[in-house]
Amino acid sequence: MLQAERISGKKVSDIVVEQIEEWIRSDKVQPGEKLPSVRELSEMFDVGRSAVRDALTTLKGKGIVNVKQGEGTFVCHFDMAQLLPDLLLVRKSDMKKLYQVRRILEVGIAEMAAINATEKQLQLMKEKLDELSSAKTLKGWEADYRFHQAIAEASGNEILVDVMETVSTTTKKGIIASHRIILSDEKLSSDIAEQHIAIYDAIKARDPVKARETMFSHLTYVEKLLNNHLNEVEN
Repeated sequence: MLQAERISGKKVSDIVVEQIEEWIRSDKVQPGEKLPSVRELSEMFDVGRSAVRDALTTLKGKGIVNVKQGEGTFVCHFDMAQLLPDLLLVRKSDMKKLYQVRRILEVGIAEMAAINATEKQLQLMKEKLDELSSAKTLKGWEADYRFHQAIAEASGNEILVDVMETVSTTTKKGIIASHRIILSDEKLSSDIAEQHIAIYDAIKARDPVKARETMFSHLTYVEKLLNNHLNEVEN
């Protein structure tokens, strides 16, 4: 179900744009799907209809929606990268803190997933792994993120899943940034793919020790990759 935060302050239409883009990013609205009417959006966001119309005009200009006269506004098919800001403009200190948190959380989560994962959860991991392996654009970051989320859900601990959700925005930034780097280097892409496969194989084999090791190795590798790139950007 679509949810909207109450909006106040200046640049209301821009905030409406951001929230609709977030609906699309989080798969709450799919390409080809019709958005709620101007009246409905106005009520959902608690803003004037003129602000909603301005927001839709902006989204149309960005090629994100298509307004059909007499029918409504529909989400276009497009590269998800259009919705992503330049996330490489992040501080090294932020990345360091993020990967400290990810190692603390996800290494243990991988261990628990190796013990508790159901066949259905393993299948979901495999599906996301296959999507990630076949991805040739930046959109592959989504499969990467959802692969890690599937592992969290397979841990069998709802509190850990909730904790992962609290850092999801920052985690997505790190994953998106890493995918922007590896897309330009086949060797890096291959290394990352092999690491994800190793994590999955360890969990499927019910080997908690190996699951811990492969997840730790993967996260350490990606952190180093990001740090090296950020050093190059700074220099």
